Amino acid sequence: MTMTYEPFTPAGSDGPHHRGGDQRGYDGRRRRVEEVEPTPQGQWAQPGQWAEPAADPWAAPQRDQWAEPAPSQWTQAPRRQQWAEDPQWPTSPAPVPQQRHAFTGEQAAPAPRTGNRVKPVVVGAVVLLLLVAGWQAYRIESMSKHNQDLATVLSAEQDRTDRLEQQLAGVFDPEGVSSKVLPSVFRVRAGNFTGTAFSVGKKATGNQANLITNYHVVAETWTDGGRRVTLERGSTRINATIVKVDKTRDLALLSAGQKIPALGTATGQVKPGQQVVVVGAPLGLDDSVTTGVISAYRPDDPDGPTVQFDAPINPGNSGGPVVNANEQVVGVATAKAKDAEGIGLAIPIKTACDTLKVC
Repeated sequence: MTMTYEPFTPAGSDGPHHRGGDQRGYDGRRRRVEEVEPTPQGQWAQPGQWAEPAADPWAAPQRDQWAEPAPSQWTQAPRRQQWAEDPQWPTSPAPVPQQRHAFTGEQAAPAPRTGNRVKPVVVGAVVLLLLVAGWQAYRIESMSKHNQDLATVLSAEQDRTDRLEQQLAGVFDPEGVSSKVLPSVFRVRAGNFTGTAFSVGKKATGNQANLITNYHVVAETWTDGGRRVTLERGSTRINATIVKVDKTRDLALLSAGQKIPALGTATGQVKPGQQVVVVGAPLGLDDSVTTGVISAYRPDDPDGPTVQFDAPINPGNSGGPVVNANEQVVGVATAKAKDAEGIGLAIPIKTACDTLKVC
């Protein structure tokens, strides 16, 4: 069926043109349908829609439908140029091409920002070091305080130990005193008479010893003109010589040709209540020990100053040492009261040392 078209005059042209007459015209382009007209397919286009023109079988061969249309005054190129050159609207930067994966063509993940991760790690390490340093300082301070407390406790314990030692020094130990004194005490045999002698002082030279006893122990030998006596202790026998006597004070000095440990002497005045040990050979029984206390000190006795004690003594104790808790000799046992118990008499050691010039 042959279809006819009504001529129309586009704006800006001098005459009517047919569709498809000019390849620079409206061929291949949509047009506004102002009124209802039938389409080549027999359908009716609605007002305001674009209808696709039918192909004109008598039209000249058209160019490629994708060819660039001829320039026209309606082109929008100048408007795009105007917007591009308008200083009020700055152009946005060109988009950065996104990197794609070399094999799959997918968009590659952005590179990790290591700088932002390193900073928290450094801060965490610094905080950890500060915590460790603080803990170490706290431990050092705690240990220092603990050491100070321990030093205080040790100092207090040392003071307590010193006080206990001072108290124990005054505690009487007869066993300990006896063990120190006995090696220096011997039984004296002079003729038919026996008594006791003990080593004192440092006046002896070489392998010699000075011993103190009572004059009445060696009086028989001394009166007969003899000077030799025997010192006995257990199985030990030592020859000794009478060197000096004082009949008034009942003292005698012996010298032995063998070294015997010497006892120390107390130079101070004795006091009542002091505990003592008396060592001797009562009735010939050597290494005998009795204990007691100082009963009195009598400086105004007719025979000179006298020490009274209550330790039991018997014949044979004459000349034996009376020793205090510090293992020092305070007197020379001399006699006992007849028909009484617990009254013994001794010559102060200071009197003996001053008389015999031996201590």
